[in-house]
Amino acid sequence: MNLRRVRKRLVREAAERTAEENRVKHGRSRTERDAAAALQEKSERELDAKRLDDQ
Repeated sequence: MNLRRVRKRLVREAAERTAEENRVKHGRSRTERDAAAALQEKSERELDAKRLDDQ
């Protein structure tokens, strides 16, 4: 058994576990991002519709 390969595999597995934890902690799914963007656009449209003209 090659110890260098084992050591590298363990490092890769640890990095993958850390990455997965960070994705769960900080990431949002595409559906969540799209919903937030749609809500932001709707809010901006409604605000613009209620704006008074200065004429």
